[in-house]
Parts: sequence; structure tokens; C-alpha cells
Amino acid sequence: MSTDVDAETEEVSGDGGTDSDAVPVGVKLGSTRTVIALPTDDGSGLKTIRTLTCLASYEDPLTGEEKYLYGEEAAREYPDRVQFMLRSGLPEDEDRAELTEQFFRSIIESHEIPEESAVVYAIPTIDNPEGLANLQNVIEDSPIGTALIESYPESLCGSIPAFGDDLEAIEQIFVSVNMGSTNLEASAYRRGEQISPFTTGSVTGNEVDRVIANYVEEETQGRVNIDITTAREYKEEHADFEEFEPFTDIIQQPGGGSHEFTIERSVMDACNEYLDDVVEEFANTFLSQLANDHMKVYQLALDRPVVLTGGMACIPGIVEEFEERVGEALGREIEAVAAERPDLSATIGAQRIAARLAQNS
Repeated sequence: MSTDVDAETEEVSGDGGTDSDAVPVGVKLGSTRTVIALPTDDGSGLKTIRTLTCLASYEDPLTGEEKYLYGEEAAREYPDRVQFMLRSGLPEDEDRAELTEQFFRSIIESHEIPEESAVVYAIPTIDNPEGLANLQNVIEDSPIGTALIESYPESLCGSIPAFGDDLEAIEQIFVSVNMGSTNLEASAYRRGEQISPFTTGSVTGNEVDRVIANYVEEETQGRVNIDITTAREYKEEHADFEEFEPFTDIIQQPGGGSHEFTIERSVMDACNEYLDDVVEEFANTFLSQLANDHMKVYQLALDRPVVLTGGMACIPGIVEEFEERVGEALGREIEAVAAERPDLSATIGAQRIAARLAQNS
């Protein structure tokens, strides 16, 4: 069943083209958002398609048929029953895999992504063979990717735009930290080889949203209760480690009328706690593991910038705060970098790999 998917399309800097007949496409099916990158129609640049990874079902009042809305439209119109199929990062069972396939096909059809394409998709670092197999099937059973379909680690794909305009990251030794909605991931890379991958579900962007919702209730003395979607919007629109400014919002009261309130602490308290937890896991768990297993890689990697990727890396000032807090934890200077758009970087990196593979095939 074909349904239009409400998505944000955007032209971004970069050369998306290739001499191959196959269109190079990068895909990231994320737990919160799905992003697809491919060349613009005239081949002069790169465009992205970005939407929430969710759906909501409803019944046609005339036929009784079950129908679906996807992406932003589903979250906006059915906040009470919208489903995020990849909340754990992967389609864990057959039902979620089927819904994810339905969602992905709808994006492909509504945005006319060409079948004759070379597809590279970013995969999270999660020890879940069944979920990874389900994700692979979702991509491989879709109409696109007739030329080739390959997968690469999300944190590697996300690091590529942070190093330059090509694929320089593939030739480097460095550490990448993926600050995702569902997991915190860290890996060392040695010329494209993933070393000592680490992942934890205890420090996540989704948890920040839940904490913000709780703190808003506390800060307003119980007068305001917001849902997780609103908490995420507060985070994405207002969180700022450099120049956070208090903001006001208005809610409708159940008995009529409205209530205006100001948020001064809730968003940044939650974000500061998150970053402290990230630094704890990175410095004391991941780096200790890396040093024990691969001391030389550890030494070489920390002489290079640590790359931050994922949605939480979009918060202004978080790169500098990460540098400072990790430096204090390790007792040495650390440099950190991020791509201009960390929320798009995994997909853009995957698209660049796809362009190279298509050219070489």
C-alpha cells in the first residue's frame, strides 16, 4: 500500500555524483529519525530526506480498512498511539521488521528514490544478530539497490564528513563516539577496521527526553506535564551549552483557558547530567577497555581528534564541553570534532562510500 511520507528534504553541501549509471544512496534507519541521502536531480549536489521513524494506524471510517500514516504526520496527528518501530535501534521481531519494511518502502515510493542505485546503509553497534538480520532484510527486500547493497558501522559513516570532503576517515586511526537516541556507542577505527566496539543503552538521547519531562514537572511544581515528543522538541530547539536562554511556553488547561510557564533549568540540567554520564562511560569504561586490548591504537587514536556523531552531538557547545570534561577525567588535553550536521553525518558518509563503490564496480 503506497502512502505519502511527510519528510523534510534539504540540499546540503557535497558532491553526490558518480560516473556510474547507479545512483549512490546513503541510508540510516535510525531509532528516532530516518535519513536518506542521494544526488540532487541535476547531479550538482546532495539532498537529504529526513523524517521520524514512526507510524500510526487508523481505521478508514467508510471501508473499515486499516490504514497507516508515517513520519512527522503520524507523530503530529496520533501522539497517543504513534509507534517508533526501532526504539531499541533495530527491528527486533518479525512484526517490527514488517512495519519497518512498510515504512521504508513508503519513503522510497513517495520520494521516487531510483531502483537502479548503489545503497550503503549505516548499522548501529549492537550485539543483536536477529535485529541486524531483520534490518538487512528490510533494506535488501526494498525496491532500491539493484546495483549493490552494503553496510558499514554507523559511527564510521558518521565520522567521514568530520574529516573532510572525501573518505579521509577510512585511512585514519581515531576514536568515534556516537551519541544516539537509543544507545551510546564508541569505537576505535584503524584504517576502516572497527576495534573494541562499545555500546550501552544506559546513556541515551531518549532518556534525556524523559528526564526533561520529569524536571519540567518539578520546576513548575506539578502544574505542567509534557509528553516525550514535547520534551524532545524542547531539547532540540533550546538546549545550548554555550548560551542557553530560558524560554516560555503555553499549555491549554483541561477546564479551559491557558497557562504560560518559563523553563530555566530543566533542559540543561538533563543535558549536563547526560554529558557527565557520557564522559564517565567513555573515559572510564570504553577507553580502559581499548587501552587493555590495543594499547598502541589507544595511544595513536588519542593523538587525533575524537569524532562526535549522532543527534545529541548537534547541541551547540557540546563538542567543547566534551573536550573539557574528558580532558579533566584523563588528565590530558583532548581534541574533539563533529561534522557540520552530526544528525545527517552517518547518512552522508554512507552516501560517499556508495559513490566510491559504484564508481569501482
